[in-house]
Amino acid sequence: MTSFLEFQLSKKLQEAIDEMGYEEPSPIQTTCIPLILEGKDVIGQAQTGTGKTAAFGIPLVEAVGTGRFVQAIVLLPTRELAIQVAGEMRKIAKFKRVRTLPIYGGQSIGHQIRALEQGVNIVIGTPGRVLDHLRRGTLKLDKVKTVVLDEADEMLDMGFIEDIESILQTIPEDRQTLLFSATIPAEVKRLSNRYMKSPEHVQMARGEMTVPLIDQVYYKVLERTKLDSMCRIIDSEDVTLGMIFCRTKRGVDELTEALISRGYLADGLHGDLSQAQRDRVMKRFRTGDIELLVATDVAARGIDVGNVTHVFNYDIPQDTEAYVHRIGRTGRAGRRGLAVTLVTPREFKLLKTIQRETKATIQAREVPSLADVAERQAEIWRDRLQQTVQSGGLASYRAVLGKLVDELDPIDLAAAALKLASAGELEADETEKYDFGDTGAASGMVRFFVNIGRSARMSPGDIVRMIAEESGIPSNTVGKIDIFEKFTFVEVEEESAPFVFESLRQARVNGMRINLEPARPRSGDGSMRKFNKA
Repeated sequence: MTSFLEFQLSKKLQEAIDEMGYEEPSPIQTTCIPLILEGKDVIGQAQTGTGKTAAFGIPLVEAVGTGRFVQAIVLLPTRELAIQVAGEMRKIAKFKRVRTLPIYGGQSIGHQIRALEQGVNIVIGTPGRVLDHLRRGTLKLDKVKTVVLDEADEMLDMGFIEDIESILQTIPEDRQTLLFSATIPAEVKRLSNRYMKSPEHVQMARGEMTVPLIDQVYYKVLERTKLDSMCRIIDSEDVTLGMIFCRTKRGVDELTEALISRGYLADGLHGDLSQAQRDRVMKRFRTGDIELLVATDVAARGIDVGNVTHVFNYDIPQDTEAYVHRIGRTGRAGRRGLAVTLVTPREFKLLKTIQRETKATIQAREVPSLADVAERQAEIWRDRLQQTVQSGGLASYRAVLGKLVDELDPIDLAAAALKLASAGELEADETEKYDFGDTGAASGMVRFFVNIGRSARMSPGDIVRMIAEESGIPSNTVGKIDIFEKFTFVEVEEESAPFVFESLRQARVNGMRINLEPARPRSGDGSMRKFNKA
């Protein structure tokens, strides 16, 4: 399957998929969508980030008929996931008259009741709040044709089995049941045996390929400073020809425009380009008229340019096979190549999966500072100046500078010319940084409140391991830990604090929902004050 067009979806649904920027279905979508469209029960075993939301979301939206009543329901373990999946479903349903509604605890139930009264086609909810609506009589599931159990293993780990069974018993038996889970433990098997009819089992196979001549590195970056980090990395590398991969067509367009506006020789390649446009871009890339080619995975297929020195994963690929295909664009014909992956805190687990499955060493690097970039750029310009002097042909330029040399120091003149040539790029401002304020931490540290403690059977060592594994920071950057019965205060080095904050503020560890917030300073009487709201 190379295109969503092969599913023969309705025109409005295809239009939404095109607008979302997806060019081809992921492996789980390729397998699951036809089965679901045929009305079969499906067990999909796949990790988060493989595209499973669209794997069930696209057929659900396609199957919705006329009438303002609930025709499908998606159950998932947490409010955050409900919000995320509902957002994806809204995008899929954008051009169809399909009404979706997330229902979860922590939001006004009155608002949800009013929305349900107006008519909803697809409900995305957590088991507890869905059951609450059923008991109130504000949610009717007697006409539901499809039920989806998403992250089934997590729901069962959180003790939702009774709620799930109570909900399933209110839905007609003549229905389609879809179950998605990263793992299939005994409890999930029992649930599927009891409530599913001859389900098709779809398990995503993962490759174990790697490319030995490619050096592989990754940089931890924050989402809001990702572009600036990318530019610094490019500026610190000697890139002859580089390919930059983005997940979507829109991502390619946005990154290409941003790079061009910053003075890079870049162009984009994706499925919306005509063959003539594609040929033009590729000709410019092969001849070196552009140094950076920004592309989606699909658009890059069939490209064979032997002297690509760098591959950049601006968006980390969703599976190991895609990673291997991407980085294989460099290191051709016996040459060494460099594969660079940018990883945000929430993507660190996906990087670890890629490392494990490729059995590759992906070395961690720090994003270059402005001083590092300036030093590297100075080396590059020194080399260029030396080569230009050696190549000669400077007579006309010497004539222009003749009088200036008599009036000004030649070194100052050369420095001014270098400043003009580099467009002042060595004097850029530092990118925006996090300011956690006064958290009551020791100098050079940031103190966080975490909503787990001894009652969760967590020791200080467990806290350190959790932080290091989830955020990818060294364990020695974790400082003082004050652990109490139901919460913990922990200090982390300032430099690592943004990564800890972004990776753990809404994470799930061992089935527990983690809430991590900057702490407030200790109050004068020595007691612990509650944390700041983010």
